[in-house]
Amino acid sequence: MTIIPRLGVNIDHIATVRNARGGEHPDPVAGAYAAIRAGADGITAHLREDRRHIRDDDMVRLQQLCESENIPLNMEMAATEEMLAIALEIKPKAVCIVPEKREERTTEGGLDVVGGYNHIAPIVRELTKSGSRVSLFIETVEPQIRAAASTDAAVVEFHTGAYAHALDDGNTEAADLYLQGFVRGAKLAHNLGLEVHFGHGLTFENVGPVAAISECMELNIGHFIIGEAIFLGLEGAIQIMRDRVTDAREI
Repeated sequence: MTIIPRLGVNIDHIATVRNARGGEHPDPVAGAYAAIRAGADGITAHLREDRRHIRDDDMVRLQQLCESENIPLNMEMAATEEMLAIALEIKPKAVCIVPEKREERTTEGGLDVVGGYNHIAPIVRELTKSGSRVSLFIETVEPQIRAAASTDAAVVEFHTGAYAHALDDGNTEAADLYLQGFVRGAKLAHNLGLEVHFGHGLTFENVGPVAAISECMELNIGHFIIGEAIFLGLEGAIQIMRDRVTDAREI
């Protein structure tokens, strides 16, 4: 039986549009509901330190929506005491711990679990005890994968941004090297008992080779889907992405 990776839809940039003008429209929670109706397997939202898009009240309402729809909410967060306290109160089904710098436009790389182990591991432990399934957003580097496996995290999400950028630059040789790394990293993570997810910079054009990796159980995609929804509608954008993912597994 062919297993098709789940599709998590990140709705951060619906909030970005709202915040550009102030007010309440478009509402990211309404966007999350539309994504669920369109076939999303989960909703992802990143509550950043500077609240540049998702806000605290958005997270509360998103959790209420996802609970009512029996769909997992995946809260992306930095490994800080402030975010830990919020996650422990909201109790999302899933939490993905990501690196975060105030000056970056978007997440630029993977979490340093090796260097930050003594800080990260207790946060993972608390979130796990609270009932959230914890993922660590990392690069496909063996020491990072092994460090992630030694925490209570159940999942690793591999950063695909450099792969996507290589293809954007026309550097197919570099993209192939990244893909080879994804394959090796996914096998190692799986063998260490971690579920494997991928995310960042994925599009209709580049998602196929990543989705084809047999250990990939979930893809989390946001900016591209929300952007394409301007032209195709949210349902249309999600359906095309699901078709590309399904086709990659059925080849």
